[in-house]
Formats: sequence, structure tokens, C-alpha cells
Amino acid sequence: MTVITKELLDQVDVIARAAGDAIMEIYGREFSVEQKEDKSPLTEADAAAHHLIVNHLALLSLQAPIMSEEDTVDFAGADAHGRYWLVDPLDGTKEFIKRNGEFTVNIALIENGKPVLGVVYAPALDVCYTAAVGLGAFKAEGEQAPVAITVVEHQADTPWRVVGSRSHASDSMQAWLEKLGEHELVAMGSSLKLCLVAEGAADVYPRLGLTSLWDTGAAQCVVEQAGGSVIQLNGDVLSYANTKEVLNPFFLVLGKSNPFGELSALSDQL
Repeated sequence: MTVITKELLDQVDVIARAAGDAIMEIYGREFSVEQKEDKSPLTEADAAAHHLIVNHLALLSLQAPIMSEEDTVDFAGADAHGRYWLVDPLDGTKEFIKRNGEFTVNIALIENGKPVLGVVYAPALDVCYTAAVGLGAFKAEGEQAPVAITVVEHQADTPWRVVGSRSHASDSMQAWLEKLGEHELVAMGSSLKLCLVAEGAADVYPRLGLTSLWDTGAAQCVVEQAGGSVIQLNGDVLSYANTKEVLNPFFLVLGKSNPFGELSALSDQL
């Protein structure tokens, strides 16, 4: 496995923040909204962040192919070491358009199907989550130094703290919550949902709707290095090995020692 250095993690952090600056320049003025073939929205901020990230990743000492949401055509697959960069230049475009601040820049390094480095930066909130195998997981707010974060264990006889999508609520999610029982629901946009579990602010994030590889790769690294897990409903860890299939299966993001079997069973027959 590639040894990830703090220097590399810091370099990717700088790239994500630079992309965030480009996004915020557009966020602060009028911008046009187009529609992609899958009916999802696209703004000039998506394109500006994409080009900046791709150009800067190409300057790093660790060279690997790049899969970006805004350019899947030119991606030919992982390199001989099983590595590739996985990028969502602007995750939460709907939140960007709504101007609620809950959007992120996601950059992950994937190796042999696993995220080994991840940076999630929310430019409107000026919050950055960084993580890498061997280094841990961290959160930085504003100008403050990064602090280590860790998941927590749900305490029995207390309501489950559940984070859910702000823009993609579903009947399946509602049915799952009814089966779960007493809970507190926090609505959040973009990959910040996974990061809330990573920092111990939520116990579980059930994703019973479609996501793509680039939506989750960076934040999954943050969750895993904070001691949590991102598990498909069949019990397997969410994987990034098959780049021909960009859609993720449904999954659960869990904190420390959460009962996967019990929680996954809630999804049966939904």
C-alpha cells in the first residue's frame, strides 16, 4: 500500500480550499444553471472547480488517473498500483443553488478499491475534514488548527441521532426511521452527512437512495479513519474497485460498534 504522507494530505487540502475559493467567487454573484443528461443541475462553479482541481493534482508527486464527476469519459481506469484520484468538484449542487451553504469539494485517493486519503471542504462554512490511512481524521474550522475527530458509540436508551439528506428524502427513508424507533433527525446536504458521523455528531446515516462514487469516496475515508464504517446492506464495505459502475448501492454509515445487523435488517422489504 502507498504510504500517505502528511505533506501529500496537506497539498490536497490546499487544492480543495483553492477550488472552494473559486466556487465562492461564483456563489457570491448571479450564475446560470444548466441541466445534465441525467437531469441533475450543473453550474459554472462545477466546471471552474473541476478544472482547478485537475490541473493542480497533475502537479503532485503522486501521479494517478483522475475520475471527476465532470469528466468520466477520459478516465481509463486505475493505474498499475490500483490507484486513482476520485473527485467531486462541487458536491451538493442543489444546495449551492439554494444558497444554504451545505455543499463541498470532495477529493479522494483510491487504492485497490479503498479510499486511503480524503479531503472534504465546505467553503461556505469554512470547514475542512481531512483523513488518510496512517494519519487519522481531522476537522479544521476557519483559521483554527485541525483537531482529531472520532466516531462515538450510540448509547442504549437514548434516541438515535440520524442524519439524512436535505434534498433527497424518500419514502424508504421514512419507513426505515419508523422501524428504527425513537430518533432525532438532522437534515444535511452533500458529503457533510458522512462527516457528521465521523466527528461524533450523529450515530448513523442510512443512504437508501442513489449516490455516485465521487459523492462518497473522500468522506468515507474520513469516517473510516475516525473509527467508523460505511457498509452496504449486504454487509460488505462500500467499494470503489469497479469504476465501470459509478452508482453506489444503498449503504449505512455507522459510528463505533453500532449494530449493523440490527440496523440493516430495518431495510428489509422497503
